Amino acid sequence: QVQVVESGGGLVQPGGSLRLSCVVSGSIFSIRAMGWYRQAPGKQRELVATITSGGSTNYADSVKGRFIISRANAKNPVFLQMNSLKPEDTAVYYCNAGTAARTYWGQGTQVTVSS
Repeated sequence: QVQVVESGGGLVQPGGSLRLSCVVSGSIFSIRAMGWYRQAPGKQRELVATITSGGSTNYADSVKGRFIISRANAKNPVFLQMNSLKPEDTAVYYCNAGTAARTYWGQGTQVTVSS
């Protein structure tokens, strides 16, 4: 089992920055990749960024050049540095951790970009 907990959301003005954190516990040795997803009201959940256990990263086109996914050590915690935020980045942001058997999700953290 793996537990996933996000933190760091909040209200920020357009052009501002936020850093989200994702802490995993439990059988973290089994994690192959972690990622950040987001879901805006009335929309489907979408990929934001992922990072594999080997350190390879992948980003949605909408956040390339603005967001950076990273991790403190081998797997934990994983950060999402969000810069140049736009109102359309407003969403609940979810962290997930993937093993060979399944994907574990956190409860999400709200990010609101508004003046």
